[in-house]
Amino acid sequence: MALVESIDIPLKTKIPSFHLPDPNGKKISSDDLFGAKGLLVAFTCNHCPYAIAIWPRLIKLASDIKNLEINTVGINPNIHPDYPEDAPDKMIKKIKEWNISFPYLVDATQEIAKKFQAQCTPDLYLFDAQQKLVYHGRLDDNWQNESKVTKQELKEAISNLASGKPINPDQHPSMGCSIKWQ
Repeated sequence: MALVESIDIPLKTKIPSFHLPDPNGKKISSDDLFGAKGLLVAFTCNHCPYAIAIWPRLIKLASDIKNLEINTVGINPNIHPDYPEDAPDKMIKKIKEWNISFPYLVDATQEIAKKFQAQCTPDLYLFDAQQKLVYHGRLDDNWQNESKVTKQELKEAISNLASGKPINPDQHPSMGCSIKWQ
């Protein structure tokens, strides 16, 4: 498992639009996912230890921010024969096991991950209501141990977005396993 970081993408970049299926085959459009104030996009998967470590925090955050009119979507770009744990049927099991309340979509061709320039799992993007990137970085300052988190950068960015305050442009990259490119 190669450890990589997310790359720097200019803030205010417009979201690449997409239509992706959930693991049951239902197609969902990026335009339909936006809340009144924005959308959090998480490129993630089932098997990466970095993604697994933050899944509980991401699920809780997604639940909390729904009230702020910001929706969440997970996108799995690791549909690869060498990683059967990330297959759509395993995604269905994880959705139930982890009680994931937001869409968890399948990027089987990896086209959308490439359009986003996603590099790792997790790779996190926050877009405002105008569908412009306002945050691209890590969830917090300790992916490994939630009890040692001292700074919740993504949560702070979301709070500022929801209340109309400026978002700190000094953003630390997310890090995780490399996307398993086909």
